[in-house]
Amino acid sequence: MVQIDEIAALIARHATEDGFYPSSLPRLSLVRSSRPTQSTPAVYKPSLCLIAQGRKQVELGGRSYLYDEATYLAVSVDLPLTGAILEASPERPYLCMVVDIDLPTLSELMLQHTLDPGPEPVGPALGVSATEPGLLEAALRLVRLLDAPADAPYLAPLAEREILYRLLSGAQAPSIRRIAAGESRLRQVSRAIAWLKDNYARPVSVERLAAEAGMSASSFHSHFKAATTMSPLQYRARLRLQEARRMMVIEAVDAASAGFAVGYESPSQFSREYSRVYGAPPYQDALRLRSSPDYALVA
Repeated sequence: MVQIDEIAALIARHATEDGFYPSSLPRLSLVRSSRPTQSTPAVYKPSLCLIAQGRKQVELGGRSYLYDEATYLAVSVDLPLTGAILEASPERPYLCMVVDIDLPTLSELMLQHTLDPGPEPVGPALGVSATEPGLLEAALRLVRLLDAPADAPYLAPLAEREILYRLLSGAQAPSIRRIAAGESRLRQVSRAIAWLKDNYARPVSVERLAAEAGMSASSFHSHFKAATTMSPLQYRARLRLQEARRMMVIEAVDAASAGFAVGYESPSQFSREYSRVYGAPPYQDALRLRSSPDYALVA
């Protein structure tokens, strides 16, 4: 695993403190943690998460996905996940590279190589698979460009395209190909999710979301739940709560104002739903998170 060791060294050199860092390369971010973390919620974009050192677990709909140096996590649509770093220490920190999936490039590759989208995937729009040698080599070429800023504008797009090609032809191909296929159910669900992310504070019905996706209400509800493990309105509630949590922790907004800002009509409803998801009332939870370094890894 010489490539993994080099990727780890490069991440460590460019992420010298614990946290989540956008890099100098478009769509590449770096994560470092010198200790295990508690379970922390975050909305994961369509992306490849490749660990170079350590181990992490994410949860969705009661199911856990464990990945480490030998495996990768691929996420096909925006998903509200809960993640915890399981293995990390000051001597051997958790190190991870995250590559956001560029949908136009992915679709272009599908057309160029006349790849068959295949059947609609069954189950959540994420998965963990063994890291193939070709994918690892492409990831290494991309992260090496952090040390070659003059070359990066020309070579980074090539390394990124190879990463996407490897995903399209690898173990996670069923989900990755479907988000690149113009009228697949997963692509339609993804359109509705994109609309929800921009409009989560507004009142909305399943019928309105189904129309945004171009599907019947019953078909949309079924495919949405299959991809995300939750109903569209449950998904919207999770987006609201996570944004309210961010506002309280990062911007020091009070609980009542945060609840109203994300679309809740009463403080009691906001507090009740918040406590059910996060296990503590909004004020207590925000106070705890402000003093916790774990939040910096996803905020």
